[in-house]
Amino acid sequence: MMQICDSYNQKNSLFNSMNRFIGAVNNMDQTIMVPSLLRDVPLDQEAEKEVNSFQDGDMYGSYVLLKSIRNDIEWGVLQADERRKEKHGVTTALEMSRIEPNDEDLEKLFHLHLNGLHTVLGKLTRKANTLTNRYKQEIGIGGCGN
Repeated sequence: MMQICDSYNQKNSLFNSMNRFIGAVNNMDQTIMVPSLLRDVPLDQEAEKEVNSFQDGDMYGSYVLLKSIRNDIEWGVLQADERRKEKHGVTTALEMSRIEPNDEDLEKLFHLHLNGLHTVLGKLTRKANTLTNRYKQEIGIGGCGN
């Protein structure tokens, strides 16, 4: 019974969630050979409404967003913050981290962010898989159920 419980916990670990997301984006990146074909292709109808509710636009915008998030995960927040600061002049996560919460709040804050990260990674993974399947439909290859 302990092994089943461990297997379930490992399946839901942050590390595994990140690996599933990175794998989905890598698959998307390998499948989509001509990203410009995604321009002006609207995000799909009702079935994807929940997955796509956090961003309007076309499939190309989603493609670029997913690749950018993958790069942030693989290369770290500092590099991404530097790029954003140079590009937009915004406050970075490093600067925001200097505003320290009380020590009593750290565990609560950690669990809040961990739960949020799991939720967002799950949605992003579904979005990458959906985008890959939509691309296959648009160019007429393979089935939807991959």
